[in-house]
Amino acid sequence: MARLVENPDLAFRLARAIISDIALYNQEKVKEGIKNDNLFEILAEELEEGREHFYSRVSADIADRDHLFDRAIVDVMIKQAGKIESSIW
Repeated sequence: MARLVENPDLAFRLARAIISDIALYNQEKVKEGIKNDNLFEILAEELEEGREHFYSRVSADIADRDHLFDRAIVDVMIKQAGKIESSIW
C-alpha cells in the first residue's frame, strides 16, 4: 500500500489533479452543470468517486481535508468555467 500524503500542500495538489481529470473526462457535463446551475447534481457520482480516491491517498490527520477537496473543485472546475454562459454569473 502506498504511503498516505501528510502534507496539506501535496494533498491540495492531489485534489486538483483528481478534479482536473474529472473535468477533462466530463467536459459536456461540466458545461451543462454550469449553464443550468446543477453541476454538483450532474457530477455527483464522479465527484464522490474522486473524493473517495482522495481520501484513500490522504491522511485523515490533515486539518480541513474536506475543505482541500472542495476548494479544488472551485479552483479547477468552477473558476475555469467562467467563460460558460450561465445565470449564476
